[in-house]
Amino acid sequence: MDIHLQKSELYKESVTLEITGSKSETNRLLLLQALYPALRIENASNSDDSKVMTQALSSNTSVVDIHHAGTAMRFLTAYFAMKAGKTVTLTGSQRMTERPIEILVNALDVLGADISYQNHNGFPPLVIKGKSLVKHKVSLQANVSSQYISALLLIAPQLKNGLELTLEGTMTSVPYIKMTLDLLEQIGVKTTFQNQVITVFPKPDGVEQQTIVVESDWSSASYFYSCVALSSVGTSITLKSYKKTSLQGDSVLAELYKEFGVSSKFRDHSLILTKTEEVEKDTGIAFNLANAPDIAQTITVTALGLGLSCDLTGLHTLKIKETDRLEALKTEIEKLGGKINVTESSLHLAKNEKCNPDISIATYNDHRMAMAFAPLALKIPIRIEDASVVSKSYPEFWDDLKRIGFHFNK
Repeated sequence: MDIHLQKSELYKESVTLEITGSKSETNRLLLLQALYPALRIENASNSDDSKVMTQALSSNTSVVDIHHAGTAMRFLTAYFAMKAGKTVTLTGSQRMTERPIEILVNALDVLGADISYQNHNGFPPLVIKGKSLVKHKVSLQANVSSQYISALLLIAPQLKNGLELTLEGTMTSVPYIKMTLDLLEQIGVKTTFQNQVITVFPKPDGVEQQTIVVESDWSSASYFYSCVALSSVGTSITLKSYKKTSLQGDSVLAELYKEFGVSSKFRDHSLILTKTEEVEKDTGIAFNLANAPDIAQTITVTALGLGLSCDLTGLHTLKIKETDRLEALKTEIEKLGGKINVTESSLHLAKNEKCNPDISIATYNDHRMAMAFAPLALKIPIRIEDASVVSKSYPEFWDDLKRIGFHFNK
């Protein structure tokens, strides 16, 4: 399904949207719930990724297909590795078979896991023969995907001797690691994080019955930050359910979007976004997104729509996402008339006078490409190819855009 977005304007009166629960929190809690059934989850994400995770954790089949769900691939690799007596082939989409998994597999091997590659070394599909993992010390480079680290931490309390994980070198994506540790602590697992050594103590006997309410997804909120930034002064949108003290790394949006003239106010578990001032065209935006790389596409498109230059660093993990997000951004922004250079871990967008209208944006099986470019319809008409890809993380995205004033044809 392709969507043709007409040039639109947000409604003058603030609309309130309820955003689905955080995919990052939900998928961590789903795995913990599989380990500790007394755990209950409210406001769970209704994303494709979380549905796939739920289905995989309850599957009795010998082949588990997680499609495009990268988080599920990492978390389930660790989960099935410690399920003694169960053999599973873990596979996914064509793109998933091109996304490296060797770093995590090697770490699990050190702990005593039995994992082999079905086709190509270092990449899914994986044949996982579950074992009782008794070794408890392992090291990882600190700048790898935080999902590798979190996968190990999540299974750690069910390992006989827990886990001592040493992170070597410069650390990135720290908020996602802290999110995992915080959720472990919430359910009663003892952890420590000192001098780049993380210790998770064993908790083999279960946890007390409890309910954890998932905060709404900050990555999804980024698209509405972009909408407000691309609108006139005074425009406002209210998002539920958010809190100022968030576990999610992407909550840095509240600080970063001040540079685009957007204020963030928290009231009664809601987040109120308001355009408070216009940004000077000569303003240059520069952010290090090592701890929040998933909002890079949104920020780049916001800058493009406002005619601002933009320098983003800390983007090395974007090369191995649903697509090579840096190259995808470069291709689509150049179609719009923007000038952009990318490296392995950064991008530079030159300031531009205007964007080409009615350009068809390819989405590369990547939900964030579709959602990041959609707000440009506040400046120009634009087409989004394969628009249904948003269901990976935010199934109601297009309906919510209509609610705030966007007009489009399918």
